[in-house]
Amino acid sequence: MFIPDLAPDLTFPRLDPTQANRDFAFAVKRAAMEPHIIKKWDWDEAHQRQIHAEHFAEKPFFAITLKGERIGTVSMQSQVSYVRFGEFYLQPEHQRHGIGARVLEHCLSIADEMDVPVRLEYLRWSPVGSLYTRHGFIEAGRSDLNIFLQRPAKSVRESA
Repeated sequence: MFIPDLAPDLTFPRLDPTQANRDFAFAVKRAAMEPHIIKKWDWDEAHQRQIHAEHFAEKPFFAITLKGERIGTVSMQSQVSYVRFGEFYLQPEHQRHGIGARVLEHCLSIADEMDVPVRLEYLRWSPVGSLYTRHGFIEAGRSDLNIFLQRPAKSVRESA
């Protein structure tokens, strides 16, 4: 999948599977998620790195760059009947400035062009859920750790 630039200042270069890119993506995830993970557990660096390495190997990662500075990551993966969205992390100093909403809206517009639903999951006690519900996602399920959301395809939303 390809994520086009979002004028005037955001780009989404694909992260090749190098150690430097894996380390960058992990550092962003740690900065964004560690405060939420430690609400339930200690931060287990080895365990978190293992999970991250598995995710980095199984799906495409893109950097989120603001005016050329890498400030986050996102993953979009086209499946047979939906788009999987995830690994959406911004450095804390770039959160709560509207960047996340812009990135999400941009990615959702790509799925709208494909006319497919978007699926994602997030950690149950992360505050990001409110962003997703504001953008039309509805709960599709829960586990002990995650909330699973889906946003209907554009044609389904238009007919509702």
